[in-house]
Amino acid sequence: MALTRIDVQTHERTEMVDVTREVAAAVRATAVRSGVAFVYCPHTTAGVTIQENADPDVQHDLLLALESAVPLRAQRGHYRHAEGNSDAHVKASLVGSSAAVPVEDGVLVLGTWQGIFLCEFDGPRTRTLQVRMLPG
Repeated sequence: MALTRIDVQTHERTEMVDVTREVAAAVRATAVRSGVAFVYCPHTTAGVTIQENADPDVQHDLLLALESAVPLRAQRGHYRHAEGNSDAHVKASLVGSSAAVPVEDGVLVLGTWQGIFLCEFDGPRTRTLQVRMLPG
């Protein structure tokens, strides 16, 4: 199956962008009716997660929790990475770089309140997601 590329423009240093529609469109564009949509983020300062998409306060709270756990400036010691974005690398590692979503009858199988999000930790930037359908 072909790899589909989705470009996402972010606007803040940290934000969550709902990409569920774009991933669903990538799935529909394939002939695969049943399997798994594998969504991958090839960036070291951004990630992918599945989270609630009904209430934007959940996204705010997740970003707040990550900022509290991994602040821009370390509370003890000093980050060594010269680019000044070490916190973004750590957050991306905690969130992860991929998500796997079941597909049945050509439709993403997500819970009622679930959406797929690109998590930006070092923006604003143009990010890329890669989606591959794995037949099953």
